[in-house]
Amino acid sequence: MSSRWRIRGGTLDLAERVRVMGVVNVTPDSFSDGGAFLEPQAAIDHARALIAEGADLLDFGAESTRPGAAAVPPAIQIERLIPVLEAVAGDGVPISVDTGCAAVAARALEAGAAIVNDVTALRDRGMAELVAGTGAGVVLMHLRGTPETMQDDPRYDDVTRDVAAWLEVRVRAARRAGIASEQIVLDPGVGFGKTAAHNFELIARLEELGALGLPLLVGLSRKSFLGRAQGLPAGERLEGGLAATAIAVFLGARVMRTHDVAATVRAVRIAEEIATRRRAAVERAREF
Repeated sequence: MSSRWRIRGGTLDLAERVRVMGVVNVTPDSFSDGGAFLEPQAAIDHARALIAEGADLLDFGAESTRPGAAAVPPAIQIERLIPVLEAVAGDGVPISVDTGCAAVAARALEAGAAIVNDVTALRDRGMAELVAGTGAGVVLMHLRGTPETMQDDPRYDDVTRDVAAWLEVRVRAARRAGIASEQIVLDPGVGFGKTAAHNFELIARLEELGALGLPLLVGLSRKSFLGRAQGLPAGERLEGGLAATAIAVFLGARVMRTHDVAATVRAVRIAEEIATRRRAAVERAREF
């Protein structure tokens, strides 16, 4: 598997350690924080707090992708994002913009972003050209339908195989457009057009997605499937998210996207230590 992620202006060595990506929602209707960071200074302060907690990257989004969410016009996304990105761009961590709109991504890259986190996996025809031309890193995520429709009776023949096949098609499209393999990270889209059972299945079989040969980013924190069995609201899903995060890291995830950076960093480091020792033990066993 490739372990180097080429982003605009540099390269991240994902073999060195699992990276933790902190989430900053510059929206009025996020499922996780209810618009707490819509005001620019609040978003800037929150971003800097996440850096202090240990975030390796920051992911800024100005359009909610919660189930049922309607699209936000590009001009509004840009208005929300740019003052925040420009303020944080010099703070020492790579910035990702969470958008499927090429116009928004282009303006964000001008403001200092280095990565495009595209939940639509280059559905906007201009996005592939933009990423190829700027050398930005890109996250290609599996999404069934759109955020507005994705939870309308999602079905798969085999969710892990179906997601892997879909991502493979999108990777081929990206490469045809001139995007280098080293620029691409894949996201199985946990919570995006999947039932709770689908989400647990994807996590349990994450190693199968690793067979695609590209690094995996996984976002789990506060998602509804973590609290469904116990009826827990978003603010009470931390423990479940950390358990799932540790397992995802053990099974090969190299970037974890989270709202809860400090706790996630601690969980990731323990899971990474165990995974490293397991790999070493396996290698030693092969020598005999």
